[in-house]
Amino acid sequence: MTTKAPARMTPLFGRSLSRNSAVQSIVKHFTMIVVLLIILYPLLWMVGASFRPANETFTTLSLWPANFTLDNYVDGWTMGSFTFSRYFLNSLVITLLCVVGNVIACALAGYAFARLDFPFKRTLFAVMLGTMLLPYHVTLVPQYVLFNELAWINTILPLTVPKFLATDAFFIFLMVQFMRTLPRELDDAARLDGCGHVGIFRRVILPLSVPALGTTALFTFIWTWNDFLGPLLYLNRPELWTVTMGLNSFLDATGQSAFGPLFAMATLSLAPVIGFFFAAQRLLIEGIATSGLK
Repeated sequence: MTTKAPARMTPLFGRSLSRNSAVQSIVKHFTMIVVLLIILYPLLWMVGASFRPANETFTTLSLWPANFTLDNYVDGWTMGSFTFSRYFLNSLVITLLCVVGNVIACALAGYAFARLDFPFKRTLFAVMLGTMLLPYHVTLVPQYVLFNELAWINTILPLTVPKFLATDAFFIFLMVQFMRTLPRELDDAARLDGCGHVGIFRRVILPLSVPALGTTALFTFIWTWNDFLGPLLYLNRPELWTVTMGLNSFLDATGQSAFGPLFAMATLSLAPVIGFFFAAQRLLIEGIATSGLK
């Protein structure tokens, strides 16, 4: 005679806990969406305002324009002595040079502090970190005097050359901290294969430092592209202006500011930043995925 096994009963506590976790997840995601919309609202409003006629720019809080027009983009692109493409090209050249210079110089400096032994290494590293405590405005006048003596004013040299000299202590510190996590056994194995410091840096350290390099490139691009004070100080001729200087030209102290073209060109100026961010983000993910030791 066979007896049936009793049917399994789902615990009431387990079911209630599952329901509570689902409710908490829904509330959490809903809160995140609301906060995201609040943060993005000014940006979305600016994009919508760039497609409104000039007389409707500040008449509504709606994101969608009632009367759709592209006149702001046409006027903004052609307004002034030069088309806005000139400002985009100037910003792109300066930004790419700064990205290349910062990545190369900070990687080399980081390798020196992380892997090499030389006199006063700790002292120099402490001094380098101490420069992070100095406000930018403290060194502003001495730098301007130096660049003026070098006849670099009204050139892109004051904005790009310092990046090739490892002047950003934050990124050097980032490189040092990342390279210190890499096992030194890799260096020893490379030396057995006949590599010197150049070979170790190029064949071992750089491929494993892709996440740090991508982070440096990403923040350097964003900070340089959005920089206004540097171009304002060193670039006085309109043909050398960057995007930020071009946007500032739409503002008039007499009250005749062209907000429609300003919003249109500001919207276009976001495209390179967003595009580079997504490209660097993919680079970071690939670097993290392929930098593990096997």
